[in-house]
Amino acid sequence: MRKRLILIVPILLIIIGASIFFLIKSEENAATYVPITPIAQHRNGMEFFDSAICIECHKQIVEDHLKTAHYNSLQPANANTIKGSFENDKNSFKLNEKVVFNMVAKDSGFYQEPVINTQKTPFYSAKMDLVVGSGTKGQSYLMWNNNSLFQLQASYFTPTNSWINSPGAPDQLAPARPVIERCLECHTTYAQNISGSKKGNQFHRKNIAYGIDCQRCHDTVTDHVKYHQQNPEENTARHILKYSSLSRQQRLDACALCHSGLRTKTTERAFTFMTGDSLENFSFPDYDESSLEELDVHGNQYGLLKASTCFKKSEVLDCSSCHNPHKKERGQLSLFNQKCMNCHASLNNPTTCTGDKVKTQQMSNNCVQCHMPLVDSKSMKIQVKEDEEVAVKVRTHLIGIYNNQNLE
Repeated sequence: MRKRLILIVPILLIIIGASIFFLIKSEENAATYVPITPIAQHRNGMEFFDSAICIECHKQIVEDHLKTAHYNSLQPANANTIKGSFENDKNSFKLNEKVVFNMVAKDSGFYQEPVINTQKTPFYSAKMDLVVGSGTKGQSYLMWNNNSLFQLQASYFTPTNSWINSPGAPDQLAPARPVIERCLECHTTYAQNISGSKKGNQFHRKNIAYGIDCQRCHDTVTDHVKYHQQNPEENTARHILKYSSLSRQQRLDACALCHSGLRTKTTERAFTFMTGDSLENFSFPDYDESSLEELDVHGNQYGLLKASTCFKKSEVLDCSSCHNPHKKERGQLSLFNQKCMNCHASLNNPTTCTGDKVKTQQMSNNCVQCHMPLVDSKSMKIQVKEDEEVAVKVRTHLIGIYNNQNLE
């Protein structure tokens, strides 16, 4: 009996020890997961989550995406997100002979304060609550008034590193402009309109998913995250919308929602269109697509791309052929040039540049600079000084041969 006990006790200790070990490891693994707590909910019931839950499995992709203009297209205003300066001599702009706008940092936040005729007391003090735009070209600022959202008159223009009058605003002191749901649809993943009308500017302040994040393109991630947390050894993505499963037009439509110029909405509301839907069922162009004169380089990259010979002769070319939405690639011309050559230097479609060899060498064989130059926008003009207005330069997506000698 004693011998049997001597044998049984060590076995029991091993079993108990192993159980404790696996229990601890299980708790450690569980602790590495971010709780699946929604930060917002779509009116269709879809839940939105913080992008942090994606870092567990897609660390590099998420970290890269957090730096993109898409992700940073709408953010709460703070010292890190506001690009304009609040330092003396850099924190103001002259609207006209009577009005100067001052940007003021206070303990309670950041404010725009117009002063009339050098009076000491500002005409008003408006808090910058939200930042629209990553700062690549500029930023605009929104103010909450209870649940109503308004655009403030002062904006920031990156090329001149200065405060300016907001695009489209008069050169006189003007009321803040109401922000409707269509404005937000292209700058954030979701915002709940509580106005009862698509023309209203009242939103649920705590039901917003800021920026264009993973869920805007990959749809709901609830089941995907739960499945892979419970099945960490599974390497095949489950319960997630994959771009490879979409048709070419579906992929184009996902981008065209915001990159095809002004659109006339049907009876559907903003944020109703979801990736994978057919855009023509939700809105249609508010212009004649057949007329290139009506397609502006600002905001209508889709229309210009469709008009390009490259697009017309290809069965696969779409936005993601050149743009990786997960990464900040702006300014990496060599990267985009290589993407041009990947198609044009292929064995099935070899292309030889017929341009002036001296000039092409001077430009380091820069395909993009020649065939997709920076062009003045017809719709986006900035008042940089009281009596000076400049057009914002945007890279055209009408791929072609340009004879302009001053290409940028």
